[in-house]
Amino acid sequence: MVPHIRPAQLDQWLQDCARHAPGVTPIVLDVREPWEVAAASVRAEGFELKHMPMASIPARLHELPRDRPIACLCHHGGRSAQVAYFLHRQGYEDVVNIAGGIHAWAMERDPGVPQY
Repeated sequence: MVPHIRPAQLDQWLQDCARHAPGVTPIVLDVREPWEVAAASVRAEGFELKHMPMASIPARLHELPRDRPIACLCHHGGRSAQVAYFLHRQGYEDVVNIAGGIHAWAMERDPGVPQY
């Protein structure tokens, strides 16, 4: 089972990560297509932001460290949920899905993020 967090809960997730793995920087994995990232993106504050389109993940799995917490992000949360489940099935233990995606991010965390 992969947990789902809302963008408004990200700060709490980051704090939990810091308690469980001090000194380890969590990853927000943006699985949207390049044109989507160009249209709207988030600022990396307290985490590393990685962009990998969903279809590229199986071939690029080696680029994702297994020892760092990963929160998956897409437009509304569907693709990122699929990627989070895939990562979990591949043995990644600390993975969450950001429910509502960047759309909810713009409403809950940063109204400066364009909606599309």
